[in-house]
Amino acid sequence: MNKRVELFFDFGSPASYLAYTQLPKIAQECGAQIIWRPMLLGGVFKATGNTSPIAVPAKGRWMRDDLVRWAQRYAVDFAFNPHFPIHTLTLMRGAVGLQLRRPERFARYVEVVFRAMWSTPRNLGDAAILADTLAQAGFDNEEFTALVGDAEVKGRLIAITEEAVARGVFGAPTCFVGTQMFFGQDRLDFVRQALLQPVP
Repeated sequence: MNKRVELFFDFGSPASYLAYTQLPKIAQECGAQIIWRPMLLGGVFKATGNTSPIAVPAKGRWMRDDLVRWAQRYAVDFAFNPHFPIHTLTLMRGAVGLQLRRPERFARYVEVVFRAMWSTPRNLGDAAILADTLAQAGFDNEEFTALVGDAEVKGRLIAITEEAVARGVFGAPTCFVGTQMFFGQDRLDFVRQALLQPVP
């Protein structure tokens, strides 16, 4: 499988959640592999001078309505998390850590966290609630705590975030097909189009 699409994402981004619900189907249709790239959106914002749309009240109100419209179009469950914004450093370290140490558990972790953020919203910024959410999904909390405290894991998340910025990423989700960059879950049609082009 030579075709690849990279997805730079952060669990704190509702648009990343919507992209997550759709990109696997697109990749399957196109015979492509998804390369999951967990990054820290706060670090991207800081490096690029960008900020969350919710920081602009009028834009934030519009965005909430627009996310609902897209979720309805995709026929997926969506509920705006009342605890937003949630600090996602631990969540993103968990994603990177599982990629490094327990890759067979990565997909399940991504599903559990995205659903708990944007489908049946919970305050995953609360350590006790996060621990309960992961335990219910079969994750060992002592193992997870050690994982997110691992120096290599911390360094890897920083490295992916810095790579994202170096490649022009300014928000989430951002997809790359080769050198082509596509920002936003509402640009997935262009991702599909790029994946359908012959591989050079």
